[in-house]
Amino acid sequence: MFDAPVGRRALVLAAGGVGLAVATGAPAFAASPPATALDPRLAATPFDLHFRITEQFRPFGLIAPGFVQLDTATGAGGVRIARPGVQVSGGRLRLTGDVLIPTGVRPVAPYGTVEVEVAELGSEGSVVAGFAANSRQSILVRYAAAAGQVTIEVTVAGRTTIVGAAAVQLRAPFRFACVLNERAVTALADTTNTGAGWTPLVTERDRVAQLVDPRRPDVLGQLSYTFGGSGAGPVVFGRVRAGYFGQAGLRDPHVVQTTDGRPLVRDGKLYLTFTSAGLGFFQQAHWGVWTLDLADPRRLEQVSQIFFQRDGVLVGDHAGQIVYDQRRGRFIVLVSSWGTFAFQGVHVRHTTTAADLLRGVHLLPSQQLALPTSVSSWDPALTMIDGRWHVAFVESPRQMPEFVFHPALAVAPPGADYFQALRRRGVDPSVMMTEGCILQQVDGRWYLLASDGVARQYRVYDLDVRFLGTLDAPYGSNIPHPQIVPVTVGGRTDWRLITFNGTQYAEPVLGYGTHGDVIIMRAGER
Repeated sequence: MFDAPVGRRALVLAAGGVGLAVATGAPAFAASPPATALDPRLAATPFDLHFRITEQFRPFGLIAPGFVQLDTATGAGGVRIARPGVQVSGGRLRLTGDVLIPTGVRPVAPYGTVEVEVAELGSEGSVVAGFAANSRQSILVRYAAAAGQVTIEVTVAGRTTIVGAAAVQLRAPFRFACVLNERAVTALADTTNTGAGWTPLVTERDRVAQLVDPRRPDVLGQLSYTFGGSGAGPVVFGRVRAGYFGQAGLRDPHVVQTTDGRPLVRDGKLYLTFTSAGLGFFQQAHWGVWTLDLADPRRLEQVSQIFFQRDGVLVGDHAGQIVYDQRRGRFIVLVSSWGTFAFQGVHVRHTTTAADLLRGVHLLPSQQLALPTSVSSWDPALTMIDGRWHVAFVESPRQMPEFVFHPALAVAPPGADYFQALRRRGVDPSVMMTEGCILQQVDGRWYLLASDGVARQYRVYDLDVRFLGTLDAPYGSNIPHPQIVPVTVGGRTDWRLITFNGTQYAEPVLGYGTHGDVIIMRAGER
């Protein structure tokens, strides 16, 4: 999560058929569990594993594949485009005069994107994209050809304020996009007109937040994906797409597992959660479930988007774990409160649901988990070991002027639920920048793993949090989490280490928080 630069620092939406699980319902696989129990006894100890990097790649997408809610080329979203000032012909939209098209389609949390193909744009024309209720209430990005400028505009009660601007010259054809991550708005352009070369032009969060708060359900509920144009001369759009924001990078991998620690695998695909980096700092990120094709690890696919409603706002809390409790027909969710981080503390939150978190879009309530600590906490890991719930977490006594954090482990009484009467079992206060807690069994013995950003190594502890040694694995930039997991593909069984690095996307414009690359390592067959 941190690196030195920040201081040791079942409803179906009409648009796109995306499932929104805000109501309960048994998971689709409840009667026939998809999990394949992978034999964890493939090495005598973690120190018998010798990892090497086999894959490194960067998932990137302004709109998450599979979560498109509106597409004028396919008709997804059911939006009526033909209206006064708009001519539809040959898949193109010709706009005459000042035209603003709120589509009525929206995300359930403020993490969405509008992309427009600008086919023609006169020298006096402008194009807009963003979120609006109408001309009196909107959050838009605008490119004005005559001024050679892109702006971020917030309109409240009919009064428009320009909160960000940048000089730029764009020539049609090009693509133009507005991304909303939490309260941050970013304008981007792709002059290749392919979607492969998105470049952020201007971004703003604080001045947007002073005027409007799209995290509030009553505010977001009035806004919808919007596009339009104005000015003399032709303003012609090609394809227009909108949907849930994807990611600038991925980090904080954690395998989705059963209560006893078995990873969930279906059709040769491993389920795991990632933090999807937004276009900026931690509040702009959000969480979701992905599948990793064990036969082709570069086939990483997002299958669900998960957001949280708490304290009166809709947020993208992230960095946690999902456990499927098959006996009780529920998913247990532990997550960190990074969605509202303001250098004033972090804590672990939790909830349970019978909704199938392995697909669709979910908006979940949550509450703070009563951990045995009086300071900040994050990166929870949960497993039932010897009939008792164990919760590993990061404990952080300080985030200012620089971060200090170390691993800890709590345990519940026999017969208690995961959140009940947790008591501290162990802690390692000797380390200063150690996070990414993972509970993993190797040859019948359980270990706590964590990543040490100072020593640049993956530390291995017993369940009393006594240091035993380090993993033999390359350690990259940032504080990569040591998510190890045994897998079997084509009769061969080995161990994978799934992690990330600190490579940023467009840091000069967006600042820190847009990392990282996905890195996959493999240990040889025993």
